[in-house]
Amino acid sequence: MSGVQLGLRANARQFGLLVVLNGFVGAMVGLERSVLPLVGERDFHLDSNAAILSFVVAFGIAKALSNLVAGGLADRVGRKRLLVLGWMLALPVPLLIAVAPNWGFVVAANVFLGASQGLAWSMTVLMKIDLVGPRRRGLALGLNESAGYLGVALAAFATGALAATFAPRTVVWVGALVVATVGLLVSALFVHDTASHVALEQRAHGVGGRRTLRQAFLHGTFMHPVLRVCAQAGLVNNLNDALAWGLVPLYLAANGASVTEVGVVAAVYPAVWGLGQLLTGWLSDHTGRKPLIVIGMLVQAGALGLLVAGGGEFGPALLAAVLLGVGTALVYPTLIAAVSDSVQPVQRAPAVGVYRFWRDFGFVAGALIAGIVADTVGSGAAIVVVAVLTALSGGWVAATRWSADRRLAARA
Repeated sequence: MSGVQLGLRANARQFGLLVVLNGFVGAMVGLERSVLPLVGERDFHLDSNAAILSFVVAFGIAKALSNLVAGGLADRVGRKRLLVLGWMLALPVPLLIAVAPNWGFVVAANVFLGASQGLAWSMTVLMKIDLVGPRRRGLALGLNESAGYLGVALAAFATGALAATFAPRTVVWVGALVVATVGLLVSALFVHDTASHVALEQRAHGVGGRRTLRQAFLHGTFMHPVLRVCAQAGLVNNLNDALAWGLVPLYLAANGASVTEVGVVAAVYPAVWGLGQLLTGWLSDHTGRKPLIVIGMLVQAGALGLLVAGGGEFGPALLAAVLLGVGTALVYPTLIAAVSDSVQPVQRAPAVGVYRFWRDFGFVAGALIAGIVADTVGSGAAIVVVAVLTALSGGWVAATRWSADRRLAARA
C-alpha cells in the first residue's frame, strides 16, 4: 500500500481521466435521448406510447440488474475489469440499431446499453469515491455525475441537430460506434484499479464487517431508514427521468415542436443537471444531504407541472427543462453521497449497487406508468401523475429522521 494516498489532489490524474470517461458513458445514452422515440413513431410506425417506451423498460431492467451485479462483484472481480466489460457490452448497440428490421432489435440494443451503463457508470462512481476518501465525497460525486450528464446533453443536442439533415437512426448508430470504441480503449489502456485505496480508507475504521449481496439488499431496502428512503427517492427520480426521455419528445412533437426544438429541450435538461452538480455535490458536503434532496424533488415536481400547464409549447417546455435539471442536480449526487455516508468503505460497493438497482428500476416504473397512462387518458395526464409521485417522494424524505453516519467521514 506504499505510495497510495486518498484525496482529490493526490489522485488528480486518474480522477480526471475517470471524469472524462464518464462523459463518454453518458454520451451513449444521450445519443438516443432526443430522437429514438421519434424513430419508433416515424420509422417503425408505432402508434402506442407503451410500445415505443418499451425500449426504456428494457434499458431500465438491464441497468438495474447490472448495477446490482456490479455491486456484488466489484470487490471480488475488480473495478477495472467490470468497467472494461461494461464497454464491451456497449459494442453490439450500434450494430443492432443499424440493421434493425423492426422495433424489437432496438429494444434488444437497449438491453445491451442498460447492462453496459450499469457496469461502466457504477465503476466510475465507485472508483472516484475510492480515490478521494470521505471528506470531499459530495464534490467527487458532483464532478462524476456532472461529466456523465453533460455527456448526455451534448450527445442529445448533437443528435437533435444532425437529425434535421441526416437520418436519425444513422446519427444514433454511427455516434454509438465511435463512443463505445473510444470508451473501451481508454478503459483498457489507461485506467487503474482502486482496491488499494479502499483498503487504506478502511484502516481508519478497523476491521469492517463485509456484507453479502443478499444482506446488503435487505439492509438497504428494508432495514436502514436512510438507505431505504434514498432508494425510493432514487427510484422516483429516475421515474420522472424515464418520462422526460421517452414521453416528453412525443408530447412536444404532438403539440407542434420541430425535431430541432425537441432536441433543444432534450439537451437543456441534462445540461443544467450536469452543470448544476458541479455546485450541488460540493454544497451537500457543507449543508448536509437531506435539505438538498427534499428541495430537489419538489422542484422536479413543479417543473413537470409547468410542462403540462404550458400545453407543450416550446417556451414553457424550455423553462420546465431548466427547472427539471436544477431539481435533479440537487438530488442526484446527494443521494449517492448519503448512501456512501451510511456504510463503511468495505460495504460501499454492494450498498451503492443496491441503491442504484432501485434507482434505475425507476426507468421501468416510469416507462410503464407513462406509457399506460398516456395511452389511456393522454400524455398530459401521465406527466401530472409523475409530478404528484415526485412531490410525495420528497415529502417522504422530509419526514424521515436523518441519521446517516457522518462520523465515518470525521474519523478518516
